[in-house]
Amino acid sequence: MKCVRDFFGYLLGGILFVCLIPTIMWLASGMPELWPVGVARAVGAAVLMLCGLVLSVYTIVYMRNRGKGNPMDAFGHEVAPRTQHLMVDGPYKINRNPMLTGTLVYLAGAAVWLWRWQAAVVLVAFFAIMMVQVLSEERRLRRDFGEEYEEYCKHSRRF
Repeated sequence: MKCVRDFFGYLLGGILFVCLIPTIMWLASGMPELWPVGVARAVGAAVLMLCGLVLSVYTIVYMRNRGKGNPMDAFGHEVAPRTQHLMVDGPYKINRNPMLTGTLVYLAGAAVWLWRWQAAVVLVAFFAIMMVQVLSEERRLRRDFGEEYEEYCKHSRRF
């Protein structure tokens, strides 16, 4: 049962961040043609999207293997299994939220691909919502890991 719950938690996250948010960007932008786009814009967008996706997936795999879980709660509800260990190495040396950083880079790539101000507005709105989530998650990490998390915060950036 735990394996099924884990699978659906990760699947839900993938669908939301990789498919749904870019679709909302596209719809909000008036459903522009996705092809053809200029070569420079296509390459730039593809590089951003690929880098963001690689960072997010690497972080998920790293957290799953080393942290024995995932830090993701969705506004107080456990979506994927919580970490059993505070992660401060690997992608967490980059910042305290490398998974979200990767997602934001991926979505920035989608916004560049669409090249519409409405896509940028969706990106900013998503970031604002995620900031609320990050602050909630930080409270949980302080409760779960106490002084260890406080020390980590002194030596790392949120993003």
